[in-house]
Amino acid sequence: MSIQEQYRQKRRAAHDAVNEVQDNDVIVVPTGVGEPPALLKALSERRREFQGVCVAQILPIGRYGYFDPETVHNVRHMAYFLGGASRAGAQQGWIETLAANFSELPELIRRGLTPADVVFSLASPMDEHGYFSLSLGTDYTMAAVERARAVVLEVNPNVPFAHGNCHVHISQVAALIESEAPLAEVGLPTIGPVQEAIGRYVADMIEDGSTLQIGYGGIPDAVVMQLKEKRELGVHTEMMGDGLLSLIECGAVTNRAKTYLPGKAIATFALGSAKLYRSMHRNPGFEMHPVDFTNDPWLAARNDKLISVNATLQIDLFGQCGSESLGPVPYSGTGGQTDFVRAANRSAGGKSFIVLPSTAKEGRISRIVATLEPGTLVTTSKNDVNYVVTEYGVAQLRGKTMRERALALIAIAHPDFRGELQQQAARLKLL
Repeated sequence: MSIQEQYRQKRRAAHDAVNEVQDNDVIVVPTGVGEPPALLKALSERRREFQGVCVAQILPIGRYGYFDPETVHNVRHMAYFLGGASRAGAQQGWIETLAANFSELPELIRRGLTPADVVFSLASPMDEHGYFSLSLGTDYTMAAVERARAVVLEVNPNVPFAHGNCHVHISQVAALIESEAPLAEVGLPTIGPVQEAIGRYVADMIEDGSTLQIGYGGIPDAVVMQLKEKRELGVHTEMMGDGLLSLIECGAVTNRAKTYLPGKAIATFALGSAKLYRSMHRNPGFEMHPVDFTNDPWLAARNDKLISVNATLQIDLFGQCGSESLGPVPYSGTGGQTDFVRAANRSAGGKSFIVLPSTAKEGRISRIVATLEPGTLVTTSKNDVNYVVTEYGVAQLRGKTMRERALALIAIAHPDFRGELQQQAARLKLL
């Protein structure tokens, strides 16, 4: 049977494609924009027909009908990482979260430790050889494709056909639907004076020829905006966004100086504008790979002068980062922060930056604290943290004693809280 005949035979309406799902299945869905909206809407409409179905995903974009506490016994969401659509459900207790580094999710799936019975994914149109590209969310989805009983694709002409290890053949597909809806777009975060100040500190420490891993958020994007005068930068990251695209367009990023995969911007998912998605289409300068490749600390560290920039919610005087919860209340997830902190630490000339405003709640709360609140999930350990940056400066922690760490962190706390932190540090026998 030709690939065109296979395609026609597997084409379905969204409502019918959901028949590939069975009770108690775990449906794996790609990160963010890689989620297939028509399939997830159809699943939502039919959710009461199922029992025990779970949709597993990092960072959902749409809040579909199955985000419903009344039907969690039918279809429920399980979060690899929380976003706006899933955070409230996790805080209320009817959405479950998985504890794992982003880089380890594919291996958890391959070993069967994290189930993957069905894959629902957005995909590019099929090429002349029978391949689709899962370019927007390659992440853990490629591992799930290997493991799943059924792969169901939502084929959309707006999805770029990207280079890299992100391709699925028609013979691997159980069913597909077609849609032409515009892709979800995520704009750049708001950047204020605090973010700009932090961004300047970090940008000043980034040398020409460095390779960038930049997380999502106002501060990481403030760093990007101040790198346009740099030269011969490279990209090896988990998220490809519009900020990094702007550095490519202005010539600051060329990828030529990279010591690992020179000439290529490497990522595992894309989150941004339609312009970003178009730029990825059959562009040999972009490659999308599974997250156990992009985020593997030993592989990423093969890039000399690897720069990692990631945000945290809170840090204590020992250097422990609470990046995913507010006390015991879940907020986001582990993601790739630890992966890239460790990668930058291993890289020749690498630097990892943990960035945060000095205060929260309009200055009423210090984000630098003596000890993390009980129940806070530690994302990046004290032994891994290198540079910590607020709008008041930079604290370098690696190789420092507990006393030296405490002094360095108090020095970049908001002035209103430094006296209190000194008293608390003294009670902890740090000063």
